[in-house]
Amino acid sequence: MSTTHISPGVGTFTVRALDPLKDAELLHGWVTHPKAAFWMMQDARLEDVERAYMEIAADEHHHALLGLHDGEPAFLMEKYDPAHRELVGLYEPEPGDVGMHFLVAPTGAPIHGFTRAVITAVMAHLFEDPATRRVVVEPDVGNKAVHALNAAVGFEVVGEITKPEKRALLSVCTRAAFEAATEGAAR
Repeated sequence: MSTTHISPGVGTFTVRALDPLKDAELLHGWVTHPKAAFWMMQDARLEDVERAYMEIAADEHHHALLGLHDGEPAFLMEKYDPAHRELVGLYEPEPGDVGMHFLVAPTGAPIHGFTRAVITAVMAHLFEDPATRRVVVEPDVGNKAVHALNAAVGFEVVGEITKPEKRALLSVCTRAAFEAATEGAAR
């Protein structure tokens, strides 16, 4: 599946499969950047990043994708089956649930509206699969910026959950809620 999402004034977004070895150096710079604190890989070595993404590549229930902005790497997206990864035993999964994480690359030249355009492109990609009924996220309760972005694309808070590594704000977004929240936006 390859979604092309056009965000007026921001650019064109696409995704491709992540190559754990070829993309590791790029990802290492992203996940260890101070702005990626909630990614919890601040002290990761290059080998740690390679290993983590090789494990994901080998996992049938977890996938990593590299997001491109106008053809250049700009964000990382992970999708997972919450019935088998991340949220097992922490909520009652429904058929068609897909878990998601995303990380925008650090930049010295910010573009207004960029991160919102990224999460919109990520959600459009996930909902391109007709089997996806809801997207489920579990950001850190302290990540207020992501909570606002999630709300902007249609997520509703289910409640706080305790994961081994953090207190998280479990939220879900249906296809209808996403479409209502982004109505009028080019996709």
